[in-house]
Amino acid sequence: MVQMESDSNLAAGDVAPDFELPGVDGETYTLDSFADKEALLLVFTCNHCPYAQAKFDLLNALAAEYDDVAVVGINPNDAEEYPDDSFEAMREWTEDGRIQYDAYLRDESQHVSREYGAVCTPDPFLFANEDGEFRLVYQGRLDDALNPEDEPTRFHVREAIDAVLAGEDVDIEWEPSRGCSIKWKDDD
Repeated sequence: MVQMESDSNLAAGDVAPDFELPGVDGETYTLDSFADKEALLLVFTCNHCPYAQAKFDLLNALAAEYDDVAVVGINPNDAEEYPDDSFEAMREWTEDGRIQYDAYLRDESQHVSREYGAVCTPDPFLFANEDGEFRLVYQGRLDDALNPEDEPTRFHVREAIDAVLAGEDVDIEWEPSRGCSIKWKDDD
């Protein structure tokens, strides 16, 4: 396990790069799939990482609580080297209820993860829907629990979502997320 901190390619106000990725539900998703939402929380995540697993309950709760926010997990890990992150395993984890996001997508080519500049799991990006375009308003920690066994006392992402839904600026310092490194495929 290699611990990393997020370091995105995107800055505040940047438009979310579009994507077309398969979901575990058999649907194909793009940014337009979420156009009816006020906000989009994209989290580059996976099944096997203990840092990602420690945030499942929070992400499941956010997906259940906020009707105007799409909570979307994107798994970019090399499934050949990490079979727990295969598309089949992702499907199993949603079917048994461990993962209950609005969508759980597979980035097999890892192109989307690279375009966003995701480096760790979890690596969250919150976008506000501004006149039909998703613009980055927060990228950083989901909460203040930096290790899997820590209990959070502050939920940065919830504060950011509440600000977006209230029509306010997100006034939270962007502290890097921490987690396992994305398991990149060999570039040979």
